[in-house]
This record gives sequence, structure tokens and C-alpha cells, in this order.
Amino acid sequence: MSGALLSFAFEVPAKNEASARMALLSHWAQCRHTNVSRCCSVILGSVLVSAALSVSAESQHYDVFVSNERSGDVTVIDGTSDAVVATFPVGKRPRGIHATPDGKRIFVTLSGSPRMAPGVDTERAPSDKAADGLGVIDPNARKLIDRWHVGSDPEQFAISKDGKFAFIANEDDASAAIVDLSSGQSRGKVKVSEEPEGMGVNPVNGEVYVTCEEKGEVFAIAPDEQRVLAKIDTGGRPRSVAFLPGGSRAYVACESGGYVAVIDTALHELFAKIKLPQGSLPMGTAISIDGKELFVSTGRGNTVAVIDTRTNAVSATVPVGARAWGIALSPDGSKLYSANGASDDVSVVDVNARKELKRIKVGSGPWGVTIVRTHK
Repeated sequence: MSGALLSFAFEVPAKNEASARMALLSHWAQCRHTNVSRCCSVILGSVLVSAALSVSAESQHYDVFVSNERSGDVTVIDGTSDAVVATFPVGKRPRGIHATPDGKRIFVTLSGSPRMAPGVDTERAPSDKAADGLGVIDPNARKLIDRWHVGSDPEQFAISKDGKFAFIANEDDASAAIVDLSSGQSRGKVKVSEEPEGMGVNPVNGEVYVTCEEKGEVFAIAPDEQRVLAKIDTGGRPRSVAFLPGGSRAYVACESGGYVAVIDTALHELFAKIKLPQGSLPMGTAISIDGKELFVSTGRGNTVAVIDTRTNAVSATVPVGARAWGIALSPDGSKLYSANGASDDVSVVDVNARKELKRIKVGSGPWGVTIVRTHK
């Protein structure tokens, strides 16, 4: 019986629910011409495959959380229907938003500093420092449950692979803060350069990369030692950073330069620059699950560029909404979500077809996107 069951398991092409069920019906029809043991194995196999299909389907359910900078709230989109299912307030200027690896908590940066163009005198628009913080969101309840003070004017951040710490870019004091996510307590900070913004964690060695806009620099930090390991000059007002799954390369979106800087993480050196199509102002970055493609939002270029990481060349551009900013991939990598800050919507992109499927109206000034698996 065990041999028959193993044979059956390999015979069923369970690529999807329909094909699996057709295979099961075929095997069941053959039971009239075989022995009871074989029939039992088919029945047991049916149960096992149905359970596997159920688990697989469940794992694909997810929610998309979008921070809306101008309206001060977060929009929740159901990843199956791509429809808005909730919106809740979080505080002033929510921007960077990320979930912990286990999906049990979402964090979002909040800022009382007014929105201003670069170079504007901040004395003319006083800040509300009491509004600065890191908001804590319960994704199941879909509400803000706490807010921690983590520094002045936090913008972007990254979460350690184990989900225990957040590394936060504080623009006003040119530092990267380290925060314990179990308590909200500070664990120190590392001085970097003017206007730190993008943050990323190397998935292999845990080094933290901080992009600093003003001088076009990227700092590599050892978080355990709380010290700078290297400073890499990229130029071009770097805004975000993403790593290959193996950690060997870091990709930095350089807004004013219109290119993506590629960093050799072993040497902490600039490896290459990938020029994007004319009019691109690269902002957000996301790496495919297999590491073969990099997706880059182009700000007021109103597209998402696709880069082949093996050749470091642009392979496609997908038109999306106005001023594409934060981006994120669905758990299976088949869809990409782009927060479009000027058109107040989120684009849903079919990654394989390289086309926009729909736009979803959200709050005012969508900025960041994070995705959490759900169980339905």
C-alpha cells in the first residue's frame, strides 16, 4: 500500500486545484479494475492532495498596507480581490512602512515636520516634534496600537531578518537609530551624513545600508558594533536600497542621477551604474524572489522599470500612476504594487505580462507599501 501511495503522489500533477482534481477522478475511475489496497491509496492520496491544496491556497492570501502621507492614514487592500477593505488613521505624515517577518506587526514612520521642497528654510514652517515617532500597527485589527519616539523626523527604516530590531533613518540629526521592536526602546544610534533616507539590511551578513541624499553617499553599518564599516559614494541623491537574496550586490536608486548604483557588498565598492530611461527619477526598489530581476519605481517618470540583474540592463518599463514611489511584490512574486503619490492610487502590475492590471484609489499622497500574509 505504501508503494502504491508513493506512486500515486508522483503521478498527480498538482500544479493547480483543477488539474489535481481531474487527476484524482481519473485514478478513482481506475479503482474498479484494481485491488482494494490501490483504492485506499487513492482515497488517502485525495485527502493529502486536498489538504496540500488548501494550505497552498491559504498561504497565497495577503493584505497590502499603504501609508498615505497627506491624509495621515493607512489603506488596506485585499490581495485576492485587489479592493480596499479598510482605512484607519495613524498620525502625521506616515511614510516608511514595513511588516515584521512573521507578519504579526506592522510599523510606520510618522513625522510632524511639514512637507517642503529641498532647500526651503525650515524656520518658516515650524515642526510638531510631538508627532514624530514609529507607529505600531496590529494588522489583524487594522489599527494603530502604539507610537514610540525614535528620533527626529524619521522617514525610512528596515527591519532585521529576525524581526527584533528596526534601523531608522532620522533626517534631522543625520543618524541611523536602532530600536528594539519588542519594547520600543532605543539601542543606540550611528552618525552618518546629511539627509539619511533609504535603509536596507543585507539578508546574509546583516549589515545595514543607509542612503544619504545630500552628498550622494551610502553608509555600510555593523549594527551589533554600532559603527560605520564603509562609506560608498554613489552620487545622484540616493533614495532606497535593495539586496540580492545572496547578499552579494546592493542596488541603490539614485533619484537626481536617473540611475541605479550597484554596490559590491564584499568590497563595499561601487560596481556599476545602470542608466534608466530618460525622465526617470528612481525612488523605490524591490527584488524578485529568485533575485533575477530588480523593480524600480521612477517617481515622476510614472513607470516601474524592470532590470535584469544578470546583465544590469533595463529589460522593460511598465506605465503606472503619477509619481510612483514605494513598491512591493506579492508573496508569490506575480504582482507588484506601486504607491502613486500624485494620483492618490495604487497600481497593480502583472509581473509576467509586464502590464498594469488596475489602479486602486487610496488615501491622499500614498507613499509606502508593505504586504502581510493572511489566513482566510
